Amino acid sequence: MSSQLSGVLTALATPFAPDREIDEKTLRRLVDRSVDGGVDGVVACGSTGEFAAMSAAERRQVVETVIDQAAGRVPVVAQTGALSTREAVELSRHAQDAGASVLMVVTPYYEPLTLDETLRYLRTVADAVDIPIMLYNLPGATGVNLTPETVGQLAREVENIQYIKDTSADMAQAGQLIHNHGDVISTFIGWDSLLLTSIAEGAAGVMAGTANVMPAELVSIHRALRAGELDRARAEWARIYPLMDAIMSAPFIPAIKAALDAAGFPVGGPREPVLALDPATNAHISSLVQALPQLSPSQ
Repeated sequence: MSSQLSGVLTALATPFAPDREIDEKTLRRLVDRSVDGGVDGVVACGSTGEFAAMSAAERRQVVETVIDQAAGRVPVVAQTGALSTREAVELSRHAQDAGASVLMVVTPYYEPLTLDETLRYLRTVADAVDIPIMLYNLPGATGVNLTPETVGQLAREVENIQYIKDTSADMAQAGQLIHNHGDVISTFIGWDSLLLTSIAEGAAGVMAGTANVMPAELVSIHRALRAGELDRARAEWARIYPLMDAIMSAPFIPAIKAALDAAGFPVGGPREPVLALDPATNAHISSLVQALPQLSPSQ
């Protein structure tokens, strides 16, 4: 199993210009913001990146841009799952050719599949490429929960399935992945507010949309935990937790974009049909960003 990927990965937001097209210049700056913050990798076209609201051509554009801007400084994970197996294979082969380090594959999210259909889809995509695959377990959207036993079976059967992003928000399930199947697959937690718990449990890392907003802070907490400095990690976590909780409690994509705007790094609003936050929630998140001096526009 590859040991390439670990730590804090930023699930990059996708900036949109006023005409609602992809703002490539700001996307490049957003990659730099995370890399400069010390993250261990960046993710293109994840859920935070609004991949479901983009065409296949736009997804290829985002993947190419992120890989080019990262320029080998950190690994790039490309989310290449799609509604059809054919499109997922095409996106995966494109991302591999463009230079992605890992492909993350979510199962189709419109028509919930049976377990057999899900496994066939994942095996077909994995067999179509040579680089490592990260399974993306997102049961709230896909209607299919990849159990630890199923994940372990897949990792043992398919050589390049090496990682899983678990966004079930179930630490009991994550614990089973970490302790029962850690010999064949590395677990990343996809629920930002479980960073402290999951790293202490032994997860390989966390894939966090909030790392767009506060990359250095999440990295510092991760490093403290890995160094055994639990008191320092807890103190740093307590300091950022109000903002973390506010973002996680709101519609996530517009909350990330509102927080970035409050931090002096506007990336535009979400693509419709997703709407911007209501004024009260936006003001609350903005006030919490302002309460963290290192995130405020004046810094």
